[in-house]
Amino acid sequence: MREHDVRRHVTTPLTSPAYAPTVPRFTDREYLNIVYRTDPDALRAVVPEPLRITEPLVRFEVMRMGDVTGYGPYTEAGQALAVDFEGERGEYLHAMYLDNFPATASGREVAAYPKVIGSPALYVDSGALVGTLDHGTLRVATATMGYKQHELDRSEAEAQIGVPTFMLKTIPGYDGSPRVQELVRTRITDLTVKGAWTGPARLQLFEHALAPLADLPVLEVVSASHILTDLTLNGVEPVHDYLKGVA
Repeated sequence: MREHDVRRHVTTPLTSPAYAPTVPRFTDREYLNIVYRTDPDALRAVVPEPLRITEPLVRFEVMRMGDVTGYGPYTEAGQALAVDFEGERGEYLHAMYLDNFPATASGREVAAYPKVIGSPALYVDSGALVGTLDHGTLRVATATMGYKQHELDRSEAEAQIGVPTFMLKTIPGYDGSPRVQELVRTRITDLTVKGAWTGPARLQLFEHALAPLADLPVLEVVSASHILTDLTLNGVEPVHDYLKGVA
């Protein structure tokens, strides 16, 4: 294979890429969101500067992807933290667990999504929408919400999903030190809300050394939503370089 042919490939393995070379379109992406108040000191310990904490709020989300071009259906769960960057309010994506390796690899390599493999699920059980996350054989999160009890204004739902999001991109060099270390920003703009509901909700987080969601404890459930969407993820842009000026 000639050098110019090598340069045409953007991922490894060279002849059998880990993920499809496409911009994925999400159809029937379904969210269970539970926003809760947590310990401010615990939040400060994990939010990187120059992001600032506005309120000690965490959004626990479980997303069932009904159909995704290039990947097929899969499910994802994680935590997004309320932050401020230079006067713009948004969320810092702290942790994401999903059951699809190509989506995990592309999320980390192409963008900066903090994705690792896990076993999330979203389903209806006896009048409750249930979201769970397992790490291996152990349960680390259980969320429940009354199923479609109250309509939620679709503009409010769109604002929840379309909030600016920030992520930390770190790529190590061959000596183990960071080769790239940037804070990046993205925002979903190609978004259609097809349905939105709210209701009573609860969230339990369980201690696990390798999936430490419970390090941000649930002190009070603030709000909950169940949202059905079609969307396309935007690319990311760097907004802060941690290595700039470092010799």
